[in-house]
Amino acid sequence: MKYSCNLVHQLQSTCVGLQIYFSSQHRTHVTTSVYHLEGISPTPDSLWRRYSEFEILRNYLLVTYPFVVVPPLPEKRAEFVWHKLSADNMDPDFVERRRVGLENFLLRVASHTALSNDKIFFTFLTEENGWKEIVFETGFQAKADSRLKALNATFRVKNPDKRFAEMKHYGDELQSVISQLLRVRARVADRLYGVYKVHGNYGRVFSEWSAIEKEMGDGLQSAGHHMDAYAASVDDILEEEEHYADQLKEYLFYMDSLKAVCRKHELTQFELEMAAQDLSSKKQQREELATGTVRTFSLKGMTSKLFGQETPEQREAKMKVLEEQIQEGEEEVKEKNSECDEFVNNAWCDIERFKDQKDHDLKEALISYAIMQISMCKKGIQVWSNAKECFNKM
Repeated sequence: MKYSCNLVHQLQSTCVGLQIYFSSQHRTHVTTSVYHLEGISPTPDSLWRRYSEFEILRNYLLVTYPFVVVPPLPEKRAEFVWHKLSADNMDPDFVERRRVGLENFLLRVASHTALSNDKIFFTFLTEENGWKEIVFETGFQAKADSRLKALNATFRVKNPDKRFAEMKHYGDELQSVISQLLRVRARVADRLYGVYKVHGNYGRVFSEWSAIEKEMGDGLQSAGHHMDAYAASVDDILEEEEHYADQLKEYLFYMDSLKAVCRKHELTQFELEMAAQDLSSKKQQREELATGTVRTFSLKGMTSKLFGQETPEQREAKMKVLEEQIQEGEEEVKEKNSECDEFVNNAWCDIERFKDQKDHDLKEALISYAIMQISMCKKGIQVWSNAKECFNKM
């Protein structure tokens, strides 16, 4: 069974129309039509994409745009599910929700100012053969920061930016809150399923009762039908709930992207501090060499005391080397400082954009969820009101 959706993405002077299908072979079939605005006839192209290729694209975007809160992919395997819901990767309902999630990922990327103009993203949408070779040629994997390197920067950075530190802490807390919310929702869904299905027992009992009554029979049977319909409606209701759960899961996974931006800032700041520290050390060595005094205990100082002072020619040669190293160090510090400032400006701008998006999306999701719960309660009231009318007519 295949599922289709439409996505329209405009890239510079080119429009790309996509159709996404899911097959039982764990692959995604993407049909694209490329329209050059100055042309007339479309050139359709059909291509396949595995979930792992979406992962490659996202990893590339994370490395290439470290200042961007990159949209997350939908979960590969179902998490935070209530026990009656299938956790099978090929369950049709789960596959459909993942299709919606992958479409949403592409829409998020296509609507982002920086990401939408990326050539690799365009190639992902339009080239089937050779796409992975092209993305790997960028060398993005070698540019990825190791976890050990990032962890080292986290603990050793001396002057962290408070804004990023607070944002990283916020990411941890929001991730924890959303995880708890999803677990509570799963437990509520389990209990709600039980309550609805119990109404099916009401329906069975009323129907059996109606068989032994003459005057009350029609009323009891009608009430039983209402109860049966109410019990059967829970499956559609809880499937709709999964849609809202997926919206929460998107921001659960978004927090990893947000924290990745904060970790990258820590690493950038740490590299700047290391470059500044190395420059300071070189300048101190120059001063010690010029005055002939050693401020701190060192092997060099002990060697001078044991074997005598260096000749003027040796000091002059070392001074020349130090001057070159200091000049290179000053250029490196200047470059690192510029990189850090640029990263901070770009990252904070994107974080502000993400915060606005998050506030809007979560507000809409929570309001819609509340409306759905109200609708469910009204449906329950209506069922019992109908049952009451049936009883009145007996």
